[in-house]
Amino acid sequence: MRTVLFLITTTLPFLFHAQSTSTEAFIRDSLLLIQKNTEKGFYWDYILFIPRETPLHQKTFLLVEPNNTGKTSDSVQVHTQYAMDLASVSSVGNNISTMLKIPFLVPIFPRPESRPLLYTHALDRDAITETSPELQRLDLQLLAMIEDAQSLLEDMGIPTNTKIFMNGFSASATFTNRFSFIHPEAIQALAIGGFNGELILPQPQINGVDLNYPLGTKDFTTLFGQNFDKEAFKHIPQFIYMGQLDQNDAVQFDDAYSEQERQIINKNLGDDTQERYLKCQEIYLKNHINPTFKTYEDVGHWTTSDVNFEVIKFFFHQMQTQE
Repeated sequence: MRTVLFLITTTLPFLFHAQSTSTEAFIRDSLLLIQKNTEKGFYWDYILFIPRETPLHQKTFLLVEPNNTGKTSDSVQVHTQYAMDLASVSSVGNNISTMLKIPFLVPIFPRPESRPLLYTHALDRDAITETSPELQRLDLQLLAMIEDAQSLLEDMGIPTNTKIFMNGFSASATFTNRFSFIHPEAIQALAIGGFNGELILPQPQINGVDLNYPLGTKDFTTLFGQNFDKEAFKHIPQFIYMGQLDQNDAVQFDDAYSEQERQIINKNLGDDTQERYLKCQEIYLKNHINPTFKTYEDVGHWTTSDVNFEVIKFFFHQMQTQE
């Protein structure tokens, strides 16, 4: 039985048939809510957005962006609504999907008010070490959702590449950055912005201080049962950006970082968001990891049409490269 709970479209997604099968495409935007499937490894629903004019019978990329409600709530409906808005309204991810005509997946992971230090939407240490079946290893649950969505899209005539595009802003950027360390083999390209100037570092120590997850890779093997694949990570094309006026700083709050993590960051990377961002750039380059780093003047903790357009151009270039 198919796992689609409901389908929202202007009309049903009838296919537009041109003279050549290579130009068949969806004629309406389609928003699907896919039900959780514990047998397949995911305990939460996810959203799948398919923009109108998505080509059929042509291999494309699936875009993935972790959900970010921006607040805690024990109501799944609250997180569902935010995820639906992210997928279907004018977010960066929706702009990418709509402009490039590629399907877009957004998970509906909770961020429970009853567990305020469990920052699931940023994939923090508490989330990675969580043992309850529903909240355990959200990174693996997202991989299971991706596999399920790729199968569903294949059945709909939209074959996708094995590797995904991944996008994130603010907490979802932090999730994406951390996810890319754990599963670099799954990602074709990624873009992140507004992440508090704090990136996970591709090294086990800084100034003689151990960097455990999510600060670095010291206990990576213990947590994930595998070594950090630095070579695979280095080969991911990345577009990483911050607004010059962005002083949003989750580092100083307990839900995002422990006191020990906060002290390590503030002492070794800086207690100012912009200072920290420059230090992280320096460390990435010293490790021969060369993302495209960009700072936007007169931009704070938000994006603009110019920012969105550059992110779209970045992913478009990745699509052209693959073709």
